[in-house]
Amino acid sequence: MTAQSSEVTVSVPARDATSTEPVGAPARPAPSTRGRGGGGVVMVDVARAAGVSQKTVSRVVNGSSQVRPEVTARVQRAIDELGYRRNAAARALVRGRTHVVGVVGLRTALYGVAQHVMSLERAAKEAGFGVVVVSTETGDPAEVVVAVERALELGAEGVVLAEPFFDTRTALDAFARTPFVTVVRSVHDDGHVPAVDADQEAGADLVVDHLVGLGHRRVGYLAGPTAWRSALVREQATAAALRRHGLPVLEPARGDWTARSGYAAARELLAREDVTAVVAANDHMAVGALRALAEAGLSVPGDVSLVGFDDVPEAEFLPVPLTTVRQTLSHVGELALRTLVELVEDGPGAHDRVHVVPVTLEVRASTGRAPGGGRGD
Repeated sequence: MTAQSSEVTVSVPARDATSTEPVGAPARPAPSTRGRGGGGVVMVDVARAAGVSQKTVSRVVNGSSQVRPEVTARVQRAIDELGYRRNAAARALVRGRTHVVGVVGLRTALYGVAQHVMSLERAAKEAGFGVVVVSTETGDPAEVVVAVERALELGAEGVVLAEPFFDTRTALDAFARTPFVTVVRSVHDDGHVPAVDADQEAGADLVVDHLVGLGHRRVGYLAGPTAWRSALVREQATAAALRRHGLPVLEPARGDWTARSGYAAARELLAREDVTAVVAANDHMAVGALRALAEAGLSVPGDVSLVGFDDVPEAEFLPVPLTTVRQTLSHVGELALRTLVELVEDGPGAHDRVHVVPVTLEVRASTGRAPGGGRGD
């Protein structure tokens, strides 16, 4: 196995500096205890078991053609029996490069974060880099530091941070010489760490312009959790766009990105506000809002228009296909990976800037002209 094709996924428990063993590597037979001496298997153990020199083992594990096939087979049997795994740091010392990148991100099934990690893995493979993915449970700075350390221990030459609410300056001072790129800009980021992000502000502008063009004058907002940078930016940008059009900014109802929370937030909003349109911070909350509107006897878009954010795969297949802001997360991942590779090649500090990826508005059946009378007039 070459470093370029390797992929390891590890997990770091919250607030715990003890990392788990790598998982995701090809399965091997249960290792014997021969040669362990109570510790991990090293190359000399393999050499002793195969009856060859340590140099021969090194040649085999590095794919050299200078070893006879029968000797290679004997060494490989010893590797399998002992459960020997090559050390990434040792290979780096020999070769000078590992061609491995680290991805540190929150352990979650939420669409945006999961897609960031997947797109980064795909882009790294296409660029010929191995991937070390280290997940966190809470994303707090101390935990992220542990995760970054683990990625570097596993041979990462640089790290992409996919943490949704991470203040990069808080934790990265300890890694001043490590190339970093973040795919979620800090709210107060000053560009000291290169960032790649979708244009959240432009997405909010597209939504409000679309609704205003349809005649909507009272627009309700279902906000995401305040700890998430993307939720905060979308909420603030939507409010700013409404003010530019001279429209009132209603008190938002808040959720936690889930459909269930969107349902509850929509019920709360409808109980206190007359609106002709509802904007949800993400598509899953919009799904919950769709049910709340139906239960309230309101048709979409006849009585109330509904807009989401993300363009999740199921958005166009809902009972009422959802109008939503589409982020090209694959492009974000590719650009982040390319920026990181440039940093690895040119050195930290070579690309201290923010890359903003354009978004589009996918207009579907959930938005229509504001009703001529009734709610909101």
